[in-house]
Amino acid sequence: MKKTLILVRHATAEDQSFRVKDFDRDLNNKGLSEAASMGKWLAESKVSPDIFVSSPASRAYKTAEIIADELGFSKSSIISRANVYDGGPKAYLSAVTETPETFSRLILFGHNPDITYFAEYLSGANIGSMKKGSVVIIDFEDQKWEEISARTGNLITYKTPKQTRDSD
Repeated sequence: MKKTLILVRHATAEDQSFRVKDFDRDLNNKGLSEAASMGKWLAESKVSPDIFVSSPASRAYKTAEIIADELGFSKSSIISRANVYDGGPKAYLSAVTETPETFSRLILFGHNPDITYFAEYLSGANIGSMKKGSVVIIDFEDQKWEEISARTGNLITYKTPKQTRDSD
């Protein structure tokens, strides 16, 4: 059965400061707009994830909540995985390979540089550095989640918030 993985880098957050721990940085106004724009684009593109998984860091989780709203997905169903925040690409892989087979479309929210490395690892594509708020969609033909590994996916789309605004 075909699997679709949607990777989302968190949208733009407030700058790092001495007052706020990195983990607690919130989206700024630009980030709120980027997340809403990407959610609308996903909805218009008929991309409908079955399961939402996010880093628990404020900026990633808020991006997930906004996109969930745009897609009509219950925010209370978003699964938070602590190791996605700082566990490296292996944490992303375990988030994917541990997804129940009952789901065929997973959306995963995380951070650079790990999310870009992970997208390139799975697809073999050269994406560069995923922009804040951007989305990568990778399809896997005839694979179970647990079988997904290096270069087993096909990059379908890489879309940035700027590209969604420019196409309006």
